[in-house]
Amino acid sequence: MSTTAFTVMFAVWMMFGILGIPIQKELGLSDVELAWVSAVAILNGSMWRLPAGMLTDRIGGRKVTIAMLFATAVPAYLVSQATSYLMLLMLAFLVGFAGNLFSVGIAWNAAWYPRERQGFALGVFGAGNVGASVTKFIGPAIITGTAGATYAFGVEGGWRLVPALYAVLLVVIAVLTWVVTPHHDQMPGRSQSISTMLKPLGDIRVWRFGLYYVAVFGAYVALSVWLPKYYVDNFGVDLWTAALLTATFIFPASLLRPVGGWFSDTFGARRGMYFTFTVMLVMSGLLMMPNGHLVIQQADGSETEHWNYSMGLVPFVILVFLLGCAMGIGKAAVYKHIPEYFPRSVGPVGGLVGMLGGLGGFFLPPLFAYTKGWLGFASSTFLVIFLLTLACALWMHWTVVHMLHEGSPHLSDYFEPPPAHNPDIDAVHTTSTDTHPNPASTVDAEKQTTEARA
Repeated sequence: MSTTAFTVMFAVWMMFGILGIPIQKELGLSDVELAWVSAVAILNGSMWRLPAGMLTDRIGGRKVTIAMLFATAVPAYLVSQATSYLMLLMLAFLVGFAGNLFSVGIAWNAAWYPRERQGFALGVFGAGNVGASVTKFIGPAIITGTAGATYAFGVEGGWRLVPALYAVLLVVIAVLTWVVTPHHDQMPGRSQSISTMLKPLGDIRVWRFGLYYVAVFGAYVALSVWLPKYYVDNFGVDLWTAALLTATFIFPASLLRPVGGWFSDTFGARRGMYFTFTVMLVMSGLLMMPNGHLVIQQADGSETEHWNYSMGLVPFVILVFLLGCAMGIGKAAVYKHIPEYFPRSVGPVGGLVGMLGGLGGFFLPPLFAYTKGWLGFASSTFLVIFLLTLACALWMHWTVVHMLHEGSPHLSDYFEPPPAHNPDIDAVHTTSTDTHPNPASTVDAEKQTTEARA
């Protein structure tokens, strides 16, 4: 039920990715104004994740989930009545409250599952991200098939019917959650004080995990609302085709979360992050340069062009699909870290990490629009993602190397022996070798020690 509720709430949170295009035409919005409509929804879906996660640990996820479903249904219905940009902007902000259900579900599910199954369980719940594709499937058909009609309570057809239908669905899901889920809930933080729950937030690891989540989730959210317009503007496809192509990114980025959770449970979350960042760097690096050629300036001042290339729609979609696969695995790997490092503070830590990731989704769509204006090419979107991923990968690798060095400082002499011509250093190195006659066993022992400390 938590996954079902999250799927619907995520669909509501991300609905402006498709609705934004007909809304832009009807209200005469610029690209930047349209970007801000999606951005304010993402903002409100991020800023309350920390208190929502803490509240879940104290009173249980069932109560918080039901309350949020009912609270989101009201502004979702009112979106169907919007007649101006300012009104739409305010309602988009209120509808964005739906996104905060993520930290509620993370804390709720983590409380019900043992440590060895939490990665997979949280991955299954997180697969509710697939809700971002719901509007992309039903939206174009509803918009086209109901245009010009009027329904109950004066709701008009076209794009206005979609948020009204979502409002009804939210109420239905709230009632089902009340009936189906166990009335006696798990509340791991019930006896903890607020200061105790907030104490882990001073740990630098929490903020590092938050930056990772900006790359794997914030960028996912931003691309989910940005890609339909990208396909329409740069490849000349219609809205329905753009929605389907965007779904090929959303589905793997959502449905592979359970796979990422299983991988993290089995092989470790850090290996999952190395895989994620490597694939993301390669894919975004290719996507940010979809067309081009090499210009060589000769000694006599003349120029020649070589290696002209142009990426068509099919290769572009494949690369975006692979980017989504990496994000899906990475999202689960990030959250596998949290119950491992902070088992009694999953709510607040998960809430802060989710908040930082969501805020990344808030800043990135306007940044995509501004970067396009500054640099003059649409694929600068993927340049932003490349630089963000690079920063995360470098920080993570520096941390791993630093941990290994602190855990096994004397192994630096084994892997890089000092110069043979220095008798003083030779003597030290010989003593070290005598003390550790079996380097292989030393490496194994230090590896175990380092893993235990990590």
